[in-house]
Amino acid sequence: MKKNDWKDRLNVVYSTNPDFKYEEEEEDAAETLAPSQQNLRVQLDRKNRGGKVVTLITGFVGTDDDLKELGKLLKTKCGVGGAAKDGEIIVQGDFKQRVLELLRKEGYTRTKPVGG
Repeated sequence: MKKNDWKDRLNVVYSTNPDFKYEEEEEDAAETLAPSQQNLRVQLDRKNRGGKVVTLITGFVGTDDDLKELGKLLKTKCGVGGAAKDGEIIVQGDFKQRVLELLRKEGYTRTKPVGG
C-alpha cells in the first residue's frame, strides 16, 4: 500500500486535469561498493577548523548507513570523535597512518594517502 503523504507533493497545489497523477521523484538507492572496489583518499585537513587538525577520508560510494558504520569503526579504533556525512568521514586528530592501516585491514585495498 502506497502512503499518500501531502509533504511529498508540496510543489503541486491544484490540477484541473482529471487524469492528473502526481509522480514522486524516485530516490536512487545507492549501492555500497565492496571494500576492495572503493577508491578512498585519506588526508590531513585544517581548513575552517580553527587550526585543529583532522583526518579526512573521502571518496566513499554507498549508503549513509554504511558510511556511518565505517566512520564509527575508525573513530572507535582511534579513540577519538568525528563525523560521517556527505560521503566523507572526519576523524579528529592526526591519525592518517593509523586510518590507512585500519582501512587496509578491513579490505579497502585501493586506499591511498593524499598530500604530505
